[in-house]
Amino acid sequence: MDDIDGFLAAATVGTEVFALRPDYRVVLIAVDGIEPGSGDGVGDALLVAAEEHARRLTEGTGVDELPHIASWRAAYRAFGAKPQRTRNSVEALTRRAPGGLPRVNRLADIYNAVSVLHQVPLGGEDLDRYAGPPRLIRATGDEPFDTAAAGSEIVEFPERGEVVWCDDAGVTCRRWNWRQGRRTRLQEDSRAALFILDALAPMTDDALAAAADDLMIHVRRLGPHIRIASRLIGSSDPAGA
Repeated sequence: MDDIDGFLAAATVGTEVFALRPDYRVVLIAVDGIEPGSGDGVGDALLVAAEEHARRLTEGTGVDELPHIASWRAAYRAFGAKPQRTRNSVEALTRRAPGGLPRVNRLADIYNAVSVLHQVPLGGEDLDRYAGPPRLIRATGDEPFDTAAAGSEIVEFPERGEVVWCDDAGVTCRRWNWRQGRRTRLQEDSRAALFILDALAPMTDDALAAAADDLMIHVRRLGPHIRIASRLIGSSDPAGA
């Protein structure tokens, strides 16, 4: 993508989302110039650190009691989702981490590890497969979502009022940060990526920025010509509405 700054400038978060959770903030990071590759030793070491961090966090504490995860469970209930059935992405990874996180590819390994280490929902998508800029909205229920079930590709539709990320072609991630679609998913040959870091209270702006900075440090090693742009959107950002 030629204009990653313009792509991020056009991203929006609907006022109805901020009405649901005024404390919501998101950092969007667009990256171009990635050299594709499978997993490597650096990514594996990062995942090992994330696995150990999750073990320490959950010693004597239930995963659903961790502060940021508990806040996301409340947000899910607020728009009608059942968090015990559809877990936000950081909860799902934190639960899985003590037994071993998946090794997928260099990009996925980095963002999964950073998500667990910083306890923030973090999605990664193929920027070149987007149709228009990203938008976070409460769904009408008519937006198509391409996914898979029982080994077959299918199209689903979100529930009315569900919080979803979408572009001009349909939903890219359901239930805020639960499940990503197939169309825009990162693949081993992806050369441009969009990362989405979602935050609610009690996560502070400083903690969110630290997670974004950590992610960008690791992404910069994925090619000599990496270009990165980032943007923070919150309820106080009029351009985000």
